This record gives sequence, structure tokens and C-alpha cells, in this order.
Amino acid sequence: QVQLVESGGGLVQPGGSLRLSCAASGFKLDYYTIGWFRQVPGKEREGVSYISISDGSTYYADSVKGRFTISRDNAKNTVVLQMNSLKPEDTAVYYCAASAVATMWESVYDYWGQGTQVTVSS
Repeated sequence: QVQLVESGGGLVQPGGSLRLSCAASGFKLDYYTIGWFRQVPGKEREGVSYISISDGSTYYADSVKGRFTISRDNAKNTVVLQMNSLKPEDTAVYYCAASAVATMWESVYDYWGQGTQVTVSS
């Protein structure tokens, strides 16, 4: 079956780092743009980052530029979101998703993972 699974979430102190991974089964991630989104309960889901397939370009929300880095590991069929200098406002459930189009428009994403919790707190 086609599915995406996020991993790597957890509890970290402000200023700390986490490495989130998005792993695919049933399809190759290098055929898709992979986006990362995050959501706090009661709030709208927001786009965080994506990495395209057509030209390898990347996108970062202003709130994470300079702190987060998205990359592919095609040998492992995964996409990684390296998160550094984490802030309490980064606390959310993080989701990866796959799209045929390089965009943060959520409706274009065909496949979604179950989410992984990231908590940034002292």
C-alpha cells in the first residue's frame, strides 16, 4: 500500500535540534515534490518547506528560513527535515506529504503521513 511515515519527533529544549524523516512505502519519493506541514491543535495547518522533483528547488516559510533544511536521501527513499535552533513556537505535529507539483497549496498533495509530534520546551 502507498503510505508515508514521519519519524524523529520528540521533546527538545529551545535552541535544540531535531531531524525529522519522511519514509515512503509503495512508491518512490523521488517521483514527487515532498512537503512538510505543521499544525497546532485548534489552529490552521501551515506549510513549512518543500523540495521539488523537477529541478530540486526548495522552499521555506519565512518563520523557519535559516533554521530548517530539507533534503533527499534517495537511497533510503526518504526526505529529511533538519530543524535547528528550535523555538517554542515550532511546537506542532509535523506532517510530510507528496505532490506532483512544487507548491505549498495543500490540496495538491496526494499522500500524507500520520504526523509526528515536535515539542520545544524547557
